Amino acid sequence: MSDLRAELTENLDEAEWEWLIPHVQRDAVIVVAVDLDLLDVGVAIASDNVSEVQTWINGALISKPSVTQMGEWNSDRTKRFQTLIVQPYVLVQEKIAA
Repeated sequence: MSDLRAELTENLDEAEWEWLIPHVQRDAVIVVAVDLDLLDVGVAIASDNVSEVQTWINGALISKPSVTQMGEWNSDRTKRFQTLIVQPYVLVQEKIAA
């Protein structure tokens, strides 16, 4: 499991909303709440931890982007996100303004 986490850590990156639009169009983007650790979510998805992932879905901590979110992000296409690719998904987490 630690090898998986290390591998996913190397895939952490930042992306602008503009770059994520094609992935949204193919329904591959999953929005991760800022309360969660992006790596924890990536490891759970990659290792098929259904119970943990389902708990996050039920708690609305991970979801597909809503129409409201996409509208806000479309108005600021340079908005940045922390991203993690866990095939076939792109996990995104809004960067909190400092």
